[in-house]
Amino acid sequence: QVQLVESGGGFVQPGGSLRLSCAASGSIFSIRTMAWYRQAPGKQRELVAATTIGGSTKYAVSVKGRFTISRDNANNTMYLQMNSLKPEDTAVYYCNAGTQWWGQGTQVTVSS
Repeated sequence: QVQLVESGGGFVQPGGSLRLSCAASGSIFSIRTMAWYRQAPGKQRELVAATTIGGSTKYAVSVKGRFTISRDNANNTMYLQMNSLKPEDTAVYYCNAGTQWWGQGTQVTVSS
């Protein structure tokens, strides 16, 4: 059982940056894939970025080049650095571990 807690969301103007954190209650060392998803109002939840034990990463086309996912196994934490934010990035962002564990989500709002 792994419990996940996201933090770092908030309100930011277009072009700004935010760094999301996902703290796990247990070890993430053996969890093959960890990922960030987001869900905007009226839309389906979508994959934003994922990272594996081996260090490979993948990104949604809409965020590639602007977002960076990383994981710190020693501190059981995953991050999402978000730069050059756009209004269309506004959503609730969720942390996922091993496809089965989810955090409660953190709101990101990008608006002028």
